[in-house]
Amino acid sequence: MMAGLRERKKAETRRRIGETALRLFDARGYDAVTVNEIAEAAGVAKVTLFSYFPSKEAIVLDGVGDDLAGAVERRRAGRTPLAALRAHLREVAARPTGEADAGELMARVRIITSSPALLAAVEQANAAERHRLAAALAAARGRDGDDLVARLMAAQVTAVVGALQEAFFLRLASGAPMEEAGRRLTADVETAFDLLEHGLAAADRHHPADRGQP
Repeated sequence: MMAGLRERKKAETRRRIGETALRLFDARGYDAVTVNEIAEAAGVAKVTLFSYFPSKEAIVLDGVGDDLAGAVERRRAGRTPLAALRAHLREVAARPTGEADAGELMARVRIITSSPALLAAVEQANAAERHRLAAALAAARGRDGDDLVARLMAAQVTAVVGALQEAFFLRLASGAPMEEAGRRLTADVETAFDLLEHGLAAADRHHPADRGQP
């Protein structure tokens, strides 16, 4: 019981630090806010903040990215890597969220896109995830080391995930409720993985009016 209480208090402290930092970053700019100011505003010691987040950057990037490689590595027997990735992103799209989460998401996007350093960090994290996914796909194909097919597959999947995220955030930015944006994201996942699985010809099944258009 005491262990459970400690874990809840730790989770609450982590949440408070994260929310406080995002509020300050969004109001004043990422570079203008110091770690000391975040700790003071959150009511914790600087050393406590660093026990939850190793850097100021880590606070903003917390939860950014997705374990695509893990979805491939943990897939059940008989399931293809692409099917495992589709199922994983279906689950991500279906996760329950609230309007408060929408505000936090958009604040995080604003902070990242306004900071060259954070944009570079996100790009670096995305590249690392692409390499991990390529390695997982190569292993699934029974290949060791350099595998061009696995690298090409990883590049396509990560590009698709980026496009899905962009469409989702644009809908939120345009005022769409989180529930609606999530519902449309679920449909987008199916469209995206039909294209990955069947190629560009699958686009006609989703947008038949586009057939024959230049």
